[in-house]
Amino acid sequence: MRHITSWGQQCRQQLSRWVLTGLLLAPLAALAQPAGQTVRLVVGYAPGGPVDAAARLFAPALARELGQTVVVENKPGAGGAMGGDMVAKATPNGLLLFFAASPTMTISPHILKAMAFDTAKDVTPIAPLVSYTNVLVVNKDQPFKTVPELVAYAKANPGKVAYGSAGMGASNHLSGELFALRTGTTLNHVPYKGNAPAMTDVIGGQINMMFDIIGSARNYVASNRVRAVAVTSRERNASMPDVPSMREVGIADYDVGGWYALYGPAKMPADLVARLNEATRKALAGDELKNKLIEQGYDIWTGSPQLVSERAARELALWGTVTKGIQVQ
Repeated sequence: MRHITSWGQQCRQQLSRWVLTGLLLAPLAALAQPAGQTVRLVVGYAPGGPVDAAARLFAPALARELGQTVVVENKPGAGGAMGGDMVAKATPNGLLLFFAASPTMTISPHILKAMAFDTAKDVTPIAPLVSYTNVLVVNKDQPFKTVPELVAYAKANPGKVAYGSAGMGASNHLSGELFALRTGTTLNHVPYKGNAPAMTDVIGGQINMMFDIIGSARNYVASNRVRAVAVTSRERNASMPDVPSMREVGIADYDVGGWYALYGPAKMPADLVARLNEATRKALAGDELKNKLIEQGYDIWTGSPQLVSERAARELALWGTVTKGIQVQ
């Protein structure tokens, strides 16, 4: 009887250990990415724009690496912050991810009166995706044809040089603000509802100039409808090798570029972040996706989650200085 009783006690103890182990592992299982379920890739802008187009190129490549369906879901509003807030409030199981554009993460916190989420605390950086450079283009009939001539003209005519942007807080808006700050000029910012209408008015002469993503501006430059005078990166861009950088034309400490990165909700498990990071790297290494993104003027940008958080923190501080005194929305 003692042997039977002892055996029964051992069974009960083992059963208790299994139950306890199951309870402890249950929360971890809930956070693991459920296999076979659809991954939703949130874009904070309307369909048809450059961020949406890049996300739709990336989604099928990521799907192949994960072995899961990946769909793009647009959540426009508040300079991309509505999409970011949607992801920030989600369960951190990898089924809802944010295809984030840098203005949302580094400019909108300074521009919006009520930013929906904290870009440094409420989301988890997963992987860098691409970076891009802006180019300064001017109307062909302007009296200035180079950056030094533009600066001289703007100083002689304060407030009379107008530049367009995709809207308050857009990267090309802040490119202009930083240009004015670094050159000691006063420029007139004219916000539009997108890059395309701003470029139309540069071509037509309604405004003098604008900063635009190289991938968007390249065709206008090649067709001789606008003149490219400088790229906003420290070095020349391979897509426009004949166009000098700002540093080359005498604008010191001017390096403005944008980027896209993959984020998830806060408190994502480290192993899940690692899996998504690896899948993103492999997706971007594929020739088909890589070539399509390069054709659109992007540079492939891969690396660790830390690389994303460091760049975002650095640019958040920069734009905090540049946006002082700018009217918030």
